[in-house]
Amino acid sequence: MQETYRRSADSAKGRQRRAELLESVTRDLAEHGLVDFSLRRAARAAGTTHKVLLYYFADGDDLLAQALLRLRGQRVGNALQAVAALPSGTLGDRIRAIWPMLEADATGLRVIDQAIGLAMYDPARYAHLAREAAEQYLAPLTGLLPPEWSSARREEVANLLLATFRGFLMDWRTTSDTTRIESALEALARAMDREAADGP
Repeated sequence: MQETYRRSADSAKGRQRRAELLESVTRDLAEHGLVDFSLRRAARAAGTTHKVLLYYFADGDDLLAQALLRLRGQRVGNALQAVAALPSGTLGDRIRAIWPMLEADATGLRVIDQAIGLAMYDPARYAHLAREAAEQYLAPLTGLLPPEWSSARREEVANLLLATFRGFLMDWRTTSDTTRIESALEALARAMDREAADGP
């Protein structure tokens, strides 16, 4: 019976139902964050039961990871749109354009940053959330860098940017000191312009 249902979950109708459930759970996470997140809470948000969720997702951790993937995709998309909207500019200008999209919280994106805290608190269970986030962010960050740079250099700088932005976000979430962070962001942008001026 379980195998039959699994086959139906992989059908076009099943995939659509899975997407609908995931969308409902993602909205609940964006609104309420990770505090008290559970399969039962997710089921209430999706208007179903936790047993139904388990037909479509391996377990609660899988559901959480998929919802975070969607939220990070939204954050990445917003940042890339901000960069694309620049009429022209330096690498530093692109860096400056990203930060407002990262700190924007109108859609409850703080849950993404809470997930990093969860990975730090219980790495045995949640370290994969931080790794998955890094993988999702690194490709867009690499895409911001000059194409004439070597792949090794682009990877190094993308990792530097990711670590720095994560630090900014952690600092902002815990201190709300936007003045200090914006000053540091300006220093980062100037450093990126110097890096770009060094050539390939």
